Amino acid sequence: MGNQMQSFPCLHRIQTMYAEFSEKERKIADYILSNPQHLVHSTINQVADDLLVADATVFRFCKRIGFSGFQAMKIALAAEAARPEIEVNEAIKDTDSEKAVAVKVFESNIQTLRDTIHTFNQKHLHDAVEFIRKANSVIFYGFGSSAIVALDAHEKFLQTDLKTAAYTDPHLQLLSAAKLTSDDAAILISHFGSDKDMLKLLHTIQENGAKTIGITQFAKSPLSQKVDVPLFTVSQETDFRSSSFSSRIVQLSIIDALYVNVMVKTKDENEEVLQKSKETYTV
Repeated sequence: MGNQMQSFPCLHRIQTMYAEFSEKERKIADYILSNPQHLVHSTINQVADDLLVADATVFRFCKRIGFSGFQAMKIALAAEAARPEIEVNEAIKDTDSEKAVAVKVFESNIQTLRDTIHTFNQKHLHDAVEFIRKANSVIFYGFGSSAIVALDAHEKFLQTDLKTAAYTDPHLQLLSAAKLTSDDAAILISHFGSDKDMLKLLHTIQENGAKTIGITQFAKSPLSQKVDVPLFTVSQETDFRSSSFSSRIVQLSIIDALYVNVMVKTKDENEEVLQKSKETYTV
């Protein structure tokens, strides 16, 4: 775990790493996520007894998520509980001016992007870029509020020499998935990662052998645990925005990061395509 994770909230670390945990580690993770306040007032022996695991197993879990030990993790959880739900974006007040509201919205978006950067996994990013770069075709699937992100991704990757498409309608998604092969890559974008239509689609895609990349908020979601490569977003709810709404900004940024990475690795092949795209936009 990189040094930048040291300032990343404990609960977010657990959520982000969840898909990588062993069975025993997930047991501890579930225990903490379900009631972090209870853990703050527990000893390592009490936690181990509750979970029927060894003290050393709990200690190793704390180390795994970047803490020096159980006590350090407890202190971090207690500090998080003492902070307001939203640090940078303090609650919007009725007395705020229009500019003050705008500043708080911008600050919240900036914090969301910063938090998500901490979740980046080098191997996952590398694998995602390679899947896309080597694919015969790249298909983007968007669900709910993430549908517009799939369309944006399709537009960006039209500026490469890759075959690309985007689908947001469940029926068309399944029709397109049935035509995929092991030479293709599918990117599924869903905030919650648990939609039944999406999971049915994912099953169809994987049956045909296509590589799968998931962009989603929750590391415990079915999508994040079933795709070949999960990429996570971090977003918080505010008084006027659901977490799925604010997550779109991060999803768009992840798509940008994938696109630029692919372009960097295929600069020579895509230079002519990119130039034609620029000329088209200036007409």
